[in-house]
Amino acid sequence: MYNFVVGTILRRPEAGAALSLILVVLFFVLFGGVDIANMLGAASWVNFAANLGIVAIPVGLLMIAGELDISIGAMIPAGSMTISILSGHYELPILVGMAGALGLGVIVGLINGLLTVRTSVPSLIITLATLVAMQGIVLSASVLLTGKASVPLAAPEWTKAIFGQLIGGSYQIIILWWLAFVVVAWAVVHHSRFGNWLFAMGGDKESARNPGIPTTKMAIWLFILSAVSASFVGMCGAILFNSAQVSGGMNYIFNAIVSVVVGGVLLTGGFGSIIGIFFGTLTFAVVNQGIYFTDIDRNWSSLIIGVMLLLAVLMNNSFRNLAMTYSPRKPAVKAAVTNPSKA
Repeated sequence: MYNFVVGTILRRPEAGAALSLILVVLFFVLFGGVDIANMLGAASWVNFAANLGIVAIPVGLLMIAGELDISIGAMIPAGSMTISILSGHYELPILVGMAGALGLGVIVGLINGLLTVRTSVPSLIITLATLVAMQGIVLSASVLLTGKASVPLAAPEWTKAIFGQLIGGSYQIIILWWLAFVVVAWAVVHHSRFGNWLFAMGGDKESARNPGIPTTKMAIWLFILSAVSASFVGMCGAILFNSAQVSGGMNYIFNAIVSVVVGGVLLTGGFGSIIGIFFGTLTFAVVNQGIYFTDIDRNWSSLIIGVMLLLAVLMNNSFRNLAMTYSPRKPAVKAAVTNPSKA
């Protein structure tokens, strides 16, 4: 029975991600001299995880479906610049700026989705083109409309309270948005037919399409969700920091993909979980920010981050392969009951 329970747990996509998080924390405590209470109570890595996590979830869903979106690197500054230009430079109502930022995400996501489902070009190439195009559009539009690459924004207090507030003076309110997103995504992906459709798409799109699964519509909606989520993160950042810049966002591409892979999602699609992506995001955030709580030379930070993340991914893959090939024996008592003649 014990072996059966262990094997069942290891089969879960989030098992390796949860263990990776534990091992990463232990590494910093044992070898970095980190005070566990100070690190876990720090706002830096939690804020980092929340902003990254909102982008990582839709990226993970696309990867489960067998697609990829790297245009998020341009959509984050695009979302922040849109709201700042509309409601900051032109002083339009903040709701107009918010609608513009999120609406831009819908448009870009729709373009990505339509090009993916109606052409034979891989989504990686399509979103790469969108990434480069949006970078040029954001920079050109900012300079053309405002004459500068940084635009201030004075958001109303009610907007700051919902999207740009610091809870306890340090924790961004976007943390609550992230947790709510995780709960909703978990319920939809793992407790509805849409989740079954998603995994079927990642396994084999043609086979999923034959019984009537709307793979085309689902792919388009997933790309829209990805672009809108990135725009939302950019919008919240502009409201919080009272300004927006055309730069930034490119790191989210690498960070989101690594978080998703550490979370147990296969690059080939068809396997993964929301909880795994959640733990993968936490793991990456701890690795990325934990170095600053240690006495380790900061010049080694990139090397440490790369090595630790590589080990986390390798361990995750190893656990998954072991779990998928594991077949526990039936307990002797159960076998005797099943076949009384041998009892």
